[in-house]
Amino acid sequence: MAPQITIDHILQAAERINVRRTPVLTSATLDLLASQPHNPVELFLKCELFQKTGSFKYRGASNAIALLSKEEAERGVVTHSSGNHAQAIALAAKNQGIKAYVVMPTTTPIIKKTAVIGYGATVTECEPTQASREKTANDVAQETGATFIHPFNHPNVIAGQGTIALELLSQVNDLDAIIVPVGGGGMLTGCSIAAKSLNPAIKVYAAEPTNVNDCYRSFKNKERLVNTNTSSSVADGLLTNLGDIAYAEIHKHVDDVFIVSEKKIINTMELIWGRMKLCLEPSAVVGVAVALHNKEFQEKIKKDGVKRIGIVLSGGNVDIVNAVQLFQKYKD
Repeated sequence: MAPQITIDHILQAAERINVRRTPVLTSATLDLLASQPHNPVELFLKCELFQKTGSFKYRGASNAIALLSKEEAERGVVTHSSGNHAQAIALAAKNQGIKAYVVMPTTTPIIKKTAVIGYGATVTECEPTQASREKTANDVAQETGATFIHPFNHPNVIAGQGTIALELLSQVNDLDAIIVPVGGGGMLTGCSIAAKSLNPAIKVYAAEPTNVNDCYRSFKNKERLVNTNTSSSVADGLLTNLGDIAYAEIHKHVDDVFIVSEKKIINTMELIWGRMKLCLEPSAVVGVAVALHNKEFQEKIKKDGVKRIGIVLSGGNVDIVNAVQLFQKYKD
């Protein structure tokens, strides 16, 4: 049975952690592109790329590490991550004066790997599969005695991520809906619990790449479905399957899940880079890509009278050279 995470856990996390209150930005251009005839919408972009370590992950990592016992802290922490959670754990551990061991796939962008090492963590590489990540992290935990902090399937991490929605709803009045990118589902779970607790009428939508759409398929079919080992996406932060906690919670708090193609993700990323000067990573723009390009989503919000939409821009840890190559590859 999945641990019960409540609004109280999220409120306590907000008091406990020392994070940046990230800004909410708007764009008249994006509003126009997201609007349909007779259905103007406004997008409010929660800019977690300006969070410490460059992504939302610092919230959950800080909360989980702050709640370690003295004995656990003395032995250090271990995790596996494709990058953003790794950086978050490394810095949160450094700030608490404890050791961090991080298992990273060999395919991790060098910018993320370099940052983790720069924060003082010990990095061990593994094959880019979930099974290899988990086995390697378990081996490191056995060798060091470090406490494992899962990147998304951990109640204290999820409570920390929920503070994004707390802030967003305090920064923007009268939101009709929020869109949250989904991979493992930690951020989606925390934000959906927070948003629905504060405003039961708000709509919570998840956004996911079509290429790795296990959340979409699981939600629609009401059964647990997973991506194949060969599934891949430009949104490298969203490759993993839904965690156990997220799967148990999405049917309670999430209203719908929408998907978007690789091309539309990169086209949206280039648009935001150019118009808003925000250097977002592909995973971070999936919510905006859904708002701009998913016809099913546009019909849904028109039917439901949704006009004011908060969207989480989850991070900006991107390899600039690789980003430009993607812009060229997916050029219209």
